[in-house]
Amino acid sequence: MNSEDKSIISLFFSRSERAITAVSDKYGLYCGKIAMNILQNEADKEETLNDTWLKAWNTIPPQNPNPLKTYLGMLTRTIAINRYSYYKAQKRNGHFDILLSELEDVIPSSTAEQEYEAGEIYKSINEFLKKTDKASRIIFVRRYYYADSIADIAKFFGFSESKVKSSLFRTRTKLRDFLEKEGIEI
Repeated sequence: MNSEDKSIISLFFSRSERAITAVSDKYGLYCGKIAMNILQNEADKEETLNDTWLKAWNTIPPQNPNPLKTYLGMLTRTIAINRYSYYKAQKRNGHFDILLSELEDVIPSSTAEQEYEAGEIYKSINEFLKKTDKASRIIFVRRYYYADSIADIAKFFGFSESKVKSSLFRTRTKLRDFLEKEGIEI
């Protein structure tokens, strides 16, 4: 953990309100991009960031996250997905629906909820991604974890959008085959 993150965490442990300013200054853009990619709405992004900072305040301590960036990203993503689920019930956001529809042939939905909660699917996906080449892994994570657009991923790599789409299709196909071999019913 770098010294700046250690200082921020010590602010949380000493219950200094400067901790919120520090995480917002250092990780606001990072967490904001995650929230915006999922929610596609500036006001919702801001609410998600405020909820993220509050959740960090309420969980540090006892948590002592290392790395702090990953912890805050995970909090942001969880809060944004929960907010998205609420909006989905109200039919407000089609962007994230597209991401979920891309994965519906790969990741089981209703029958595997118990397995997922037990972490089996999560572990299997991580195992699969460890065996995947670096570019395909990064493209997959940027698309399905960070909810980046195809255009943003293509720009990041200097690829065409069709190359990114092809990579995602091949990775999803390999993931489905891998999960089936692992005995996870799709």
